[in-house]
Amino acid sequence: MSDPRSGQSIFTRGAVDLGALATPRSASPAGAVEGDAAAGPAGVGGFMSVTEANFQQEVVDRSMTIPVVLEFVAGQQYAGDPALAKFAAEGTFVLVRSDIQVSPRLAQALRIQNLPTIFAFVGGQPIDGLPGQLPEAQLRQWIDAVLRAGGLEVEQPEDPRLTAADEALIMGDLDAAEKAYQKILADTPRDAAAEAGLAHVALAKRLVGVEFAAAIAAADADPADVPAQLLAADAEAYSGEAERAYARLIGLIRRVFGEEREKVRQHLVSLFAVAGPDDPAVATARRQLASALF
Repeated sequence: MSDPRSGQSIFTRGAVDLGALATPRSASPAGAVEGDAAAGPAGVGGFMSVTEANFQQEVVDRSMTIPVVLEFVAGQQYAGDPALAKFAAEGTFVLVRSDIQVSPRLAQALRIQNLPTIFAFVGGQPIDGLPGQLPEAQLRQWIDAVLRAGGLEVEQPEDPRLTAADEALIMGDLDAAEKAYQKILADTPRDAAAEAGLAHVALAKRLVGVEFAAAIAAADADPADVPAQLLAADAEAYSGEAERAYARLIGLIRRVFGEEREKVRQHLVSLFAVAGPDDPAVATARRQLASALF
């Protein structure tokens, strides 16, 4: 996910007047902020309760030092996103909550139209808003973008789904690995690691029962045999000689035309997917492919 400060957000669709929410704070005997749900930090669902009275202190002021996520709830009707609470427990941002039934003016000022809605604040300013509830994996991406906007380095946690899929692939259970990678992509479209894993499964399935040395020797003996060249490229890529596989197929693209050329191109792209878009060898081969095609 890109920096939440870029692109369309609920804030760019209409200005939010934070000044209208800033009110003088009055002390109570216990030192609590007027309007707080309790004299201590616990409020709605165990998190600080934010009202119009303490919005300046608990959201705007606090976000000067650490990102703050404000989640709107409604009593027992919507008590908050458990995934968001789980991420907040990591301590990288502060989660606060506001009950729209208790503080309707705050909800009106921030133009809450439906629940769930969450707002991210960094440096005293709202940087993104998220109407609707996301799957946990996508919510994690949104939180990571908020943290990066706050100047924090985000360490990508290990995805247990991906770990399970990778283990199935390593153990040779190609069908289980394929299903696992497909499930990740269904939940998180365009997940680069899952796409690479799925391409790896397809490559492995093409090579079941193939004797690599014999396949490469057969292709070298007959450069015009397109299926033999594709199989040899697969064997080379799977053996850790991806650059040799790319070179083989790019050379073949220069020699064939029409449907055969397109078939070879698609096969080469499938090998690129195994390595992933950030592989330097893939970047070089893509430039060579463009030169061969045009």
